[in-house]
Amino acid sequence: MKPFIPNRHFRRKYDRMFRTDPAAANVMLLMAELANDDGQIAFAGDPAVEIQNLMLARFDDPRAYQLEGGPER
Repeated sequence: MKPFIPNRHFRRKYDRMFRTDPAAANVMLLMAELANDDGQIAFAGDPAVEIQNLMLARFDDPRAYQLEGGPER
C-alpha cells in the first residue's frame, strides 16, 4: 500500500472543511490515509471507538491544521 499524498482537489476540500469544523477535516484526512486502493476501510471493532483511538494516536492536536503549508497559502 502506498502512502497517501493529498492532491490539489483534496487540499481544497480539506481547507474548506477546516474553516468550518477542524476536527471533521482531520477525520476526513485520517480516513483518506487509512483507505486502501479501492477506498475501503475495515475496522475490527466498533468504528466510532476505533476512529477516536486512531485520532488520538495520529494527531497531537486533533483540531490543528495537519497538512503542510498551513491553512493560508
